[in-house]
Amino acid sequence: MGLTIKFENVATKNKGISIMWKKLENLKAIYESGMVVIVRSDDSEDAYKIAEAAIAGGARALEIPFAVPGVLDLVKGLSRKYSKQGVVIGVGTVLDAENASAALLAGAEMLVSSSFNADMICMANRYQAVTISGAMSPTEIASSMAAGADIVKLFPADFYGPKYVKTLRAPMSTVPIVPFGGVTPENVGEWLAAGCVAVGAGSYITKAHKADGDYAKVTKAAETFLSAIKKVRG
Repeated sequence: MGLTIKFENVATKNKGISIMWKKLENLKAIYESGMVVIVRSDDSEDAYKIAEAAIAGGARALEIPFAVPGVLDLVKGLSRKYSKQGVVIGVGTVLDAENASAALLAGAEMLVSSSFNADMICMANRYQAVTISGAMSPTEIASSMAAGADIVKLFPADFYGPKYVKTLRAPMSTVPIVPFGGVTPENVGEWLAAGCVAVGAGSYITKAHKADGDYAKVTKAAETFLSAIKKVRG
């Protein structure tokens, strides 16, 4: 109890420690919710509404890929509104240090790549942002961890499946893996049972409104996904 009180007092006086503590809280949010929502859209307004609807459904970590129009403005707005509420807003498809810097300046607290890039990880770690490094092979995974990645994004996960994760974790048991691609409420249990710390959730949530433009369906889909994760974890 005493140590906790001392740490909190120091954190309020020391900006550097406070930022570090924020990163730990963000990692905790990702793990506890068990899900990172990938918000893909070719329309900026649609992406913003999807993000808000997913958050309303309980999502606590969102990735907005660089391919989304106006991504940095979106991240800036979402971060200002939700960061203090414990929601992690991140940018995806970060290809290099320049992209990483732009995302961080916009307020991103999480950077996600589709493939291993040491410069992105270095930039994120310099400013205490969560890094989810894209990888597939054991070599890429090992390189990501050696460079300081917090989490490894297994991509494209749907081409390999949960058995691949189980096989990987035999010699690489300390690697925190999050699969991106093809994860649904129906199969999320297989991924978590294989040893994944969380999962990437995409079209099941972010396209739930496509038929009629009802964003409440995005909220419902997020709730369903989180409920499935909670049920598996027990």
